[in-house]
Amino acid sequence: MEVGVYALALISPLLYAATNHIDKILLQEYFQDGGVGTLILFSALLSILALPVLFLIDPTVLEVERGSILVLALVGCMNVLLLWCYLQAMFHDEPTVVIIFYQIVPVIALVLGYFFLGETIDTSQILAMIAIISGALLLIVAFDNRGRLEFKFRTVFYMLVASSCWATESVLFKVVALEENIWRALFWEHVALVCIGIGIFFIVPKYRRSFAAAWTDNSLPVFGLNGLNESLYILGNSIAAYVVMLVPVSLTLLMNSFQPLFVLVLGLVIYWLVPSLKVQEVSRRNLLQKLAAILMTSLGAYQLGEW
Repeated sequence: MEVGVYALALISPLLYAATNHIDKILLQEYFQDGGVGTLILFSALLSILALPVLFLIDPTVLEVERGSILVLALVGCMNVLLLWCYLQAMFHDEPTVVIIFYQIVPVIALVLGYFFLGETIDTSQILAMIAIISGALLLIVAFDNRGRLEFKFRTVFYMLVASSCWATESVLFKVVALEENIWRALFWEHVALVCIGIGIFFIVPKYRRSFAAAWTDNSLPVFGLNGLNESLYILGNSIAAYVVMLVPVSLTLLMNSFQPLFVLVLGLVIYWLVPSLKVQEVSRRNLLQKLAAILMTSLGAYQLGEW
């Protein structure tokens, strides 16, 4: 049973890795102008597709306490902020570099617990945090196409915000899911996303125009990729939400440490099959740098998972 749960927990990071590359393809091929906001709009509005499915799974999803709805609305808002920061980083960088910074999520969770919950941090946890942060820092410095040093401070900033949102909403979601149930929590989280998407559509004309242009000019590939992307993401979220009820949050975050490796492998596969997409830098120096970063962050995440 335990092995089955661990195997199930690995499905979510694999699905998320696939969505990371789809996001990058959408941004560089179809959404160069106003891409981040438009892609958020697509993601938020397409969340409506999950609502009838979740309602069919559990017709009692409407029987939720108001306090829980407010918490899940906050989780939905944090999801949008997370997505915006993540897509901004993805727009300017490659998927493996962006995703490696998600490994600091358990570090942020520990720090939040220390300052706000009075939890303690022992020596092994400090060493694990140093390993994770060091691994992420390896990717701050890179060489551009001309062989010049490049410092990726913009990526670091966006992913620090995104990781902070992820760490906080993981705890909030579990609190509500334990009080209600998984399907109710997922339903109201997606309701919040749809409402935010509708708000963005009517309030931000630039994103509305870009959304309309994508509908008329590239409707088939854009909506096909977005539909596939959202389906994979919702499936990954559903599996992750189910797994988080079975094991500690720290262990689910440990399973997520495999996501950068999945992103790297999928990126290499895409490069070999469709090199024109250019989703992955494949120079030897670049690959060794990424593998070292993945190894360090994974070892740190494993140590935190042991805790």
